[in-house]
Amino acid sequence: MLERAGGGLPSFADGTDNKSGGAMFTRRHWLSASAVLAAAPQALPAGGKPIVISSANGLRACARAMEMIRSGADTLDAVVAGVNIVEEDPEDDSVGYGGLPNEEGVVELDSCVMHGPTRRAGSVASIRGVKTPSKVAKLVMEQTDHIMLVGEGAGRFAKAYGFKEENLLTEKSRLAWLVWKRSLRDASGHNNWIGGPGALKPAARLKQMFPEASDELLAYAWERAVNPPTGTINCLALNAKGEMSGVTTTSGLAWKIPGRVGDSPIIGAGLYVDQDVGAAGSTGRGEENIRIAGGHTIVENMRHGMSPREACLDAVKRVARNYDNDRARLAKFDISFYALGRDGQYGSAALWSGTAKNGQVRPRQFAVNDGGKSRLENCAYLYERKG
Repeated sequence: MLERAGGGLPSFADGTDNKSGGAMFTRRHWLSASAVLAAAPQALPAGGKPIVISSANGLRACARAMEMIRSGADTLDAVVAGVNIVEEDPEDDSVGYGGLPNEEGVVELDSCVMHGPTRRAGSVASIRGVKTPSKVAKLVMEQTDHIMLVGEGAGRFAKAYGFKEENLLTEKSRLAWLVWKRSLRDASGHNNWIGGPGALKPAARLKQMFPEASDELLAYAWERAVNPPTGTINCLALNAKGEMSGVTTTSGLAWKIPGRVGDSPIIGAGLYVDQDVGAAGSTGRGEENIRIAGGHTIVENMRHGMSPREACLDAVKRVARNYDNDRARLAKFDISFYALGRDGQYGSAALWSGTAKNGQVRPRQFAVNDGGKSRLENCAYLYERKG
């Protein structure tokens, strides 16, 4: 092993040393010393403060993860338990149970996990019939030497470990899908479901087709049909020992082609954790994140000295650069990044300042829990959205 003698240059276990002016400190010795230093684990910060961050839909997820971390749970167990709350919530139509389906009316889910202390990862994509794909991704990591399982194979793997196959469509998400089917038009304004001269306006037509649905529910379904969400939840955690983990889980883009996979289950895009540096993840337009390997890009930015906020903004700038910074084209989607450093610093940045509705702009936010009550903080952003 590498030792130091009197504060000078290193001596080696094979008995050689580096005498002043001698020739015995060879290139081989230098490379050997470098390899030993690179392999040596870095000391964890003593008495650090636990931090959990997530996308804005993760207030409860952050609270649950923090509760578990403070009770001594592993960071990965904590973040997975946190996002399970959202995956099992039928009111969140972008994740898990109740998620909006593909174009055939089938809910397909994606998720991945990364465990900082062991530097391991697991992932599932296009899995059907399982409410909590994050749990299955964790099983892939723990029980196999693979990283990713997809489609039918992922489903069979989940069943082998006791997951029950369930219908993930709620009545609410099913109605939104049916309304979307009826919203499709050809160049002449017709489709195979409704149409023809004298067709009713959307609101009246929907009430005629779904007379038992409330006006509020029909308004929701129409909004989802014409403005499909791309929501997801990403959750990152750091404990007092400096150990980190992360998870991302989603039902993906609403009305997608069956089998479409976005960034959420892709290690290095929707999620990346490096125990020595930090963790990062994303929500929003997955295709754009894949093109810049956003999770990995952000962590590498932090490795080279950027703060989490600066690292996220740089990733957003890379997305914009792929469109030549053309705001007209960039206005058609949004994407947000989240980052947590091993030193406890955190930050988030989005392409746009927020979402516009009825002349008002709702700021883009993310969730934070540093030991108290979970709270929302505003994301940094590249472009300001006008009302």
